[in-house]
Amino acid sequence: MKIQTAILVDDMPQALEMLHTDITNKYPNIEIIGTAKSVVEAAKLLRKRQPDILFLDIMLGDGTGFDVLEIIPDLPSKIIFVTASDAYAIKAFKFAAIDYVLKPYSDNDLEAAISKALHHVKPEKKQLHVLQETITNPAAIPQKISLHTLDKIVVVPLEEIVRCKSDNNYTTFYFENSSKLMVTKTLKHFADLLKGSHFIRVHQSHLVNTKYIKEFIKSDGGYLVLKDKSTVPVSVRKRTEVIEALNNI
Repeated sequence: MKIQTAILVDDMPQALEMLHTDITNKYPNIEIIGTAKSVVEAAKLLRKRQPDILFLDIMLGDGTGFDVLEIIPDLPSKIIFVTASDAYAIKAFKFAAIDYVLKPYSDNDLEAAISKALHHVKPEKKQLHVLQETITNPAAIPQKISLHTLDKIVVVPLEEIVRCKSDNNYTTFYFENSSKLMVTKTLKHFADLLKGSHFIRVHQSHLVNTKYIKEFIKSDGGYLVLKDKSTVPVSVRKRTEVIEALNNI
């Protein structure tokens, strides 16, 4: 198997040592060619040597991992982001559809991250922008989301999403311009992710952007008429929640 080179960046000496030890002991095909504890150290190191894999902590003492990527914008390395167990950070990674390792990590977590890094392409700049915006403004509602289809990743503004419909283990997104996109995640994933923004799950199979609701028809079991003239059923247990949401628009 081809030897892969790696550089580790983490501002916590104990975490850096642990990661170094784990990789050295368990992954003989990965050669660690350098470590850094800050943005400045990482940038100096990466100017000299660019590894196959970069293990990059998000929060560093003198900045963030994004600062490193901005200083070395054309870095060809596969990136494994490392983050502490922060709910905002985890949500940011999900919005950007970027994989990460959560500290403290398990052997399985590390193995999965390395496997994905070796077999997947590096995140696109648009995804990294979504991640950076979301993680640096944790109190703000994200403006964009990255969506994985079977063959590509699309970054879209939340305001252009009209509704989402469950298709078994997939979700179909319907957009303002009448286009649609099937994504390789469940509706529950997006319902949880978009909680707190202008989306409401009105049915087991339907998630709706309240911005596009035109009216709620109470007859025939209850259903919504959207501004694009589509209709969406409302489940009995969601009726009160839908009415409250409409009163707050």
